[in-house]
Amino acid sequence: MVGAESPPVGTPAGMRKINQRAVLDLLRRSGPATRPQVAKDTGLSKPTVSQALLALEAAGLARATGHTSTGTGRSAVLYEADPTAGYVLGVDIGREHLRVAVSDLGHTVVARRDERNTSRSGTALVSAVGALAAATVREAGLSQADIVVRVLGSPGVADPGKRCFRHAPNLPGWGKAGLLDELEGVLGPDLMVENDANLTAVGEWERGAARGASVFGCITIGTGVGMGVMVNGQVFRGATGAAGEIGYLPYGQSHAAGEGEDAPPVRGHLEEATAAQSVVRGARELGLGTAKSAREVFRLARDGDELAMRAVEAEADRLAYTVASVAAVIDPELIVLGGGIGTAADLLLDPIDRALRSFTPLVPSVVQGELGDDGVLTGAISVGLRAAEGLVFERKVGAA
Repeated sequence: MVGAESPPVGTPAGMRKINQRAVLDLLRRSGPATRPQVAKDTGLSKPTVSQALLALEAAGLARATGHTSTGTGRSAVLYEADPTAGYVLGVDIGREHLRVAVSDLGHTVVARRDERNTSRSGTALVSAVGALAAATVREAGLSQADIVVRVLGSPGVADPGKRCFRHAPNLPGWGKAGLLDELEGVLGPDLMVENDANLTAVGEWERGAARGASVFGCITIGTGVGMGVMVNGQVFRGATGAAGEIGYLPYGQSHAAGEGEDAPPVRGHLEEATAAQSVVRGARELGLGTAKSAREVFRLARDGDELAMRAVEAEADRLAYTVASVAAVIDPELIVLGGGIGTAADLLLDPIDRALRSFTPLVPSVVQGELGDDGVLTGAISVGLRAAEGLVFERKVGAA
């Protein structure tokens, strides 16, 4: 925590600070309100609320935003939490893309940039991320000092000892010791790092298809495969942070090329069998030689191409195996499909459900994610805002 040391709880200064935080939290949670409304909703006296609002205004944390009137008597001043009191930087790193956004404390994105990831080494990728982030902050008309919290989402699991990412084979150089220090060097200190599937789960829980779900998994399928698990509003990470790395699940694939059906199945990782390239590979094996991307296969299936439709059915069967494996372990009420493959859920949901019901009694509801390509950034900003609210309060109230 940065800022002046908090006064002891129970002292007048400590109580004033507690009251100010209660008023600010109410404005953040409920939106603009008058002094009487704040007093009623917090249980504080009107004089206490007035003192708290004056202090919050002086610190730049709250501001008057207009007036309201019941039609009789004088109008009352409306106050709101000042969204410009601080900003959050969200970063989404993928094998094919880089996305960066800056949000104010009101969850409004004030600048965003997306570009292709053309880096072929960890050093080059760190440099590209730093340049893109700096350009996004400039576009927002801000300086690095205005950014209170920085949150980065990436495939893999952050290793606090070696300061790198484990289990991120699609990002060359991402397992190099000291990589996180390099990222902090270009993005800023106290960088928060999180698995991209976990952030997508947070985004879907707060602003997408999983709102209100108590136990759910968000399976993201694109270049790789991952899953974020949330239980009662908290990300479940497991003992080493690798919970949800379902790409490493063993999978009984089809027979090796050139072998008969009596040959034993090839044993491989689930990621190899279900990621985007597997859709393309399956389509070509069926004779659809023109398929160049999973997106194209899905487009052809929507147009009624029989071979593409068979490739989609095969992918649905593989995803049903994935969902069944997850359901037997965490018993989720909901599975959200995210990532690039998730955008084709309209083609996949019915065959997934049919396949599930054919081989398991554990059939959770499977739905399409609502955030699409914005899932990681949405989650990163949400995580950043939670941390920023407390940091901004401590800094500004301590400095006031």
